Amino acid sequence: MSKSLPQRLYCAEQVKQGEQVVASKMQLPMFDLMARAGQALFDHVQQQWPELKTMLVCCGTGNNGGDGYVLAYLAKQAGIAVQVWQLGQASALKGDAAIARDLWLSEGGDIDRPDKHIPEQVELIVDAILGIGIKGPVRSQAADVIRTINAENRQVLSVDVPSGLDCDIGVAPSEVVQATTTLTFIAVKQGLLTGIAKSVVGKLYYAALDVQEEFEQLVKPSCWRVSERDVIDLLAPRHVLAHKGSHGRVVCIGGDYDMAGAIALSSQGCLRTGAGLVAAITRTDHITPLIVRTPELMALGCERADEGHVKQRLEWADVVVIGPGLGVENWGRSFYQLLTQPDIIDKLNLVFDADALNLLAQEPSYNDKRVLTPHPGEAARLLGCSVSDIESDRFLAVSNIQKKYGGVVVLKGPGSIIFDGENYALVQEGNPGMASGGMGDVLSGIIGGLLAQRLTLFDAARLGTWIHSRAGDLASQNGERGMLASDLFPYIRQLINVQKIEDANIRTDSCY
Repeated sequence: MSKSLPQRLYCAEQVKQGEQVVASKMQLPMFDLMARAGQALFDHVQQQWPELKTMLVCCGTGNNGGDGYVLAYLAKQAGIAVQVWQLGQASALKGDAAIARDLWLSEGGDIDRPDKHIPEQVELIVDAILGIGIKGPVRSQAADVIRTINAENRQVLSVDVPSGLDCDIGVAPSEVVQATTTLTFIAVKQGLLTGIAKSVVGKLYYAALDVQEEFEQLVKPSCWRVSERDVIDLLAPRHVLAHKGSHGRVVCIGGDYDMAGAIALSSQGCLRTGAGLVAAITRTDHITPLIVRTPELMALGCERADEGHVKQRLEWADVVVIGPGLGVENWGRSFYQLLTQPDIIDKLNLVFDADALNLLAQEPSYNDKRVLTPHPGEAARLLGCSVSDIESDRFLAVSNIQKKYGGVVVLKGPGSIIFDGENYALVQEGNPGMASGGMGDVLSGIIGGLLAQRLTLFDAARLGTWIHSRAGDLASQNGERGMLASDLFPYIRQLINVQKIEDANIRTDSCY
């Protein structure tokens, strides 16, 4: 029976060391784990491709190759025509991998050298070339085989991790297999859910190999995957005596000339998330369209940040979201500087987005009472580096931003990462259709609305990012191209009210 992926995520070294400790504690020979992995692969093949007749298994010289040999053995026994390509010398396999190789040979299997072309009759290619220990570019023979695999329009199953992918950080320094599906073992590796991994892993599946309980007791996760479970745990049904003052007051600041839509989207995201009262401070010219669009919004038109009623509104607020459509000219800069004054910021939780982040990069400060929501370009400006530097290690980038600026940081993008200085959370949901104007404005409003409802900075950031991303997935059911930020609002309301797992209607990944 399938279910969603576990929430605990791990680094490769944790898995390598942890499986040794678990096997010892359970008095389980390591080859038994390899045999279980091979069996899980075979079960997966039967489930996903029940009519499969031909298979090519590409094996490396490590334990990943050993898993491939066990699969090849089981498939041949089941009557599937199996060809094995061995990278390097078959005699180079040692320990459990050598046992698996000999098992294949005992079944009458052949071992071939890789060719430049994959036989036409092959329906499924199994990538068992490189495992979770890969760091840096792959060697030339592996690179050649990976290019051959990627050149074919065939189904590809990667064993544990697509070969060439660094499963700690989700990057590929050189060639990497483009998998149709990936079956990962024992624990889900954090790098399978972020960065370039989102484009090469395909559909991710997980097999615990019957050691999950023992492993989780012994090994602390490096990161947590956010899921619908968090919505249920953090957002209890409202008390029957609740009133609008029970759920916080938020001020959203932004919307300079030509950017009124940004503050409208952020404010509405805040309201739809359940904040009790939301006010927008924006250019006076924008008040009428804001109220026409959302009459529930309180709107204050201001041409100067030092107007008395601005400070009064900030004193009224519990949370301030600043940045959507703010601009970096005198108008926006004046509001940004107002929010650096101790008598204002000491009592507020803040969300910095968009141009507030660009101004922060120009005038760095440290504050533990705010959430920062940079995309990779804004992250690069905050750290004074290139976007490629950010994407080369998203975990390191989000950590460095937090160390420099404080608070909680949401590094947006494929597999958004949230970090509070101690804990990492990762949101695997989201899709390319969300790469359009206004999406980030909605996210900032969602986080602000959750902060108003007394969630911690970290909980508001991780839960808000999941709700936003999952709403984008639901909105994309009619197609990703042409999806608008405002298309998320009906789904935000739906997700914020999830009270049981079945309500979330989420089954994008599986485990066995």
